[in-house]
Amino acid sequence: MAADVAGFSALMERDEEGTYSRIGSLRREIIGPHLSEHQGRLIKTTGDGFLAEFASPIAALRCALAIQGAQLDDPNALRLRIGLNLGDVIIEESGDVYGEGVNVAARLESLADPGGILISGKIHSEVEGKVTADFEDRGEQQVKNISRPVRIYAVRARVATISSSSTIAAIDKLRPLALPDKPSIAVLPFQNMS
Repeated sequence: MAADVAGFSALMERDEEGTYSRIGSLRREIIGPHLSEHQGRLIKTTGDGFLAEFASPIAALRCALAIQGAQLDDPNALRLRIGLNLGDVIIEESGDVYGEGVNVAARLESLADPGGILISGKIHSEVEGKVTADFEDRGEQQVKNISRPVRIYAVRARVATISSSSTIAAIDKLRPLALPDKPSIAVLPFQNMS
């Protein structure tokens, strides 16, 4: 998984200290906990991004969806672009990783929309039908410094977005009602299906 903050340079130009603080919060409150929850290993961070590895492509995609979903209700949230690829890597003694698998993930991340996730065809073949998400086939594309084209899929979570003003009301509707002290009966209308 390769990820970075969209528009980082412009954000830093406008407010260096504020942007730096927001990135720190994003790492502590969203990225770190979700990587841990999905057994991801943070390999390295850059000024505005990070590189992580997972033992499972399903866990990687679920983590990416969770990270992006955690910021949906905040219109002022930093927007990440995330790229996922499946491939062999070379692991240095320091723990850093190299290889085509990493390079393709980084190229996908750079092509992703702010708040979006792009995955390679290798990831798609492993996760299709196993992760609740919609996949948009963007075809084979030539990416920088990779000799052969890469099949790319955009990923969208299958979650209806709820406006922040109605979030509490929607959650309240899902909570079970308190049981009354006396026995009661609910009568529901039947629909004739014949």
